[in-house]
Amino acid sequence: MFVIVFSRGTANGAKMASLAKVVNISRAINNVSQLFTNLTISPSIKCTSVLVSQLRVPRYGYAYVHTTPRRRALMEFFDDAKNWGEFDIKVGRAWRKDELRIKSNEDLHKLWFVLLKERNMLLTMEHAAKKDLEIFPNPERKYKVEESMSNLETVVRERNKAYHLLETGEDGERPGKLVHNQLGMMYYYRMCEHTIPKFMNNKWRQKYKFGYSGNAVHKFRKLYREKLWNEKRKARNRDRNHVMHLMKRFPNLDLEAVKQQYPDVDIENLKSQKKARGHFVPQ
Repeated sequence: MFVIVFSRGTANGAKMASLAKVVNISRAINNVSQLFTNLTISPSIKCTSVLVSQLRVPRYGYAYVHTTPRRRALMEFFDDAKNWGEFDIKVGRAWRKDELRIKSNEDLHKLWFVLLKERNMLLTMEHAAKKDLEIFPNPERKYKVEESMSNLETVVRERNKAYHLLETGEDGERPGKLVHNQLGMMYYYRMCEHTIPKFMNNKWRQKYKFGYSGNAVHKFRKLYREKLWNEKRKARNRDRNHVMHLMKRFPNLDLEAVKQQYPDVDIENLKSQKKARGHFVPQ
């Protein structure tokens, strides 16, 4: 009899515990629903209707790209219409290295693409002028753009060297060395990495053959050095004769300015030459 009463009391206790849990859950649900109701009818919150087409919903394979406001499609490869048929177009000078060194990396990146578009435009206009047998106005624009791009690349390389020297102790440049080709001409070979060893890379060994030998190559090198020497000698004599005629025509010539422009010419020696004397009485 005692056992039966104990089992009934245990069952009643379990039922009461489960009933208390249900009541607590119902109270929590009521609190949450009341919170959402207050948010919906709150006068401080303003509800606005937005069309579905106005929502910027990301799609697969679609992204918003920021572009410049001026978009002319293929007409970017051509100059402005107001410059067509002109023989003289006013342009500026090339970018200098000192001006590029004070700019940020982001500005240099933007300027590179501006110069690239300008170069493509100039090449297109030059080709069109040759095709129509016309004169391309101001052809020096192309060389100014190329000079600017070369200076910009030099500045970027300087920054890369400084960064790598600071971080790793090396300049970070592609390694290379001076080598001779089969004709005995020296050039700078830039090294690169390969997936297979050198002795197994037949394609590389057929393309790059360093060193020279044979009597024919030695004779060619001798004649080539003679040609370079003759060109240097002719250039030196040409500058000397030019300075001599200037001294003959202009007796009051500024010799200091001439020395700066022609440093290889011995002006003191030319003063004693008869060809440098003009038809005037020396002072």
